[in-house]
Amino acid sequence: MSVWKRNAVVVAIVLFVGAAVYLNWSYNRQATAEGANGENNGKVLGQASLVNGEDPKASGSADPSATSSSGQDGQGSASSGYFASARLNRQQARDSALELLQKAAADAGAQQSVVDEANASIQTMAASAMSEAQVENLVTAKGYGDCVCFISDNSVSVVVSATSDGLTENDTAKILEIVMEETGLSAGKIKIIETEP
Repeated sequence: MSVWKRNAVVVAIVLFVGAAVYLNWSYNRQATAEGANGENNGKVLGQASLVNGEDPKASGSADPSATSSSGQDGQGSASSGYFASARLNRQQARDSALELLQKAAADAGAQQSVVDEANASIQTMAASAMSEAQVENLVTAKGYGDCVCFISDNSVSVVVSATSDGLTENDTAKILEIVMEETGLSAGKIKIIETEP
């Protein structure tokens, strides 16, 4: 009975992570569409204009940090589109793999070793999804515009949005530390990629 409960918890976690990814993707798609159609007359949370009450474009501010990376300019829109697309593709691949594993685990005629292996793979997939989300949240909390993380069996790839000056060694070290702490992998198994500006 405890195996069934454990599997139910793992499936629930995977479903919650999937729902969160879908809601994030849906929200970003809606915000991008509103911005492209000119329907979004309000301010976007996190914009410099929201913080100080001035529109940096209207005031002629030359401060590059005052522009938003939330999709208001062409570069931000393309960049956020990449990240939303990457998350969606990752989730779709994970969902189809999960469906196959669940079928294998539920097959009444399957050998116990196959069922155990399928359940272990489901648990690994759920743990990877949680770690990916945690890495993405921590990297963006450090001030980077957006991030998407891909965890495979023995390696991690992290794609970070381009900064105006590019990623410095200090930036790479911060991201590397987050990923190493969250995944337990060594630095040699972690790849950090900056999106093209």
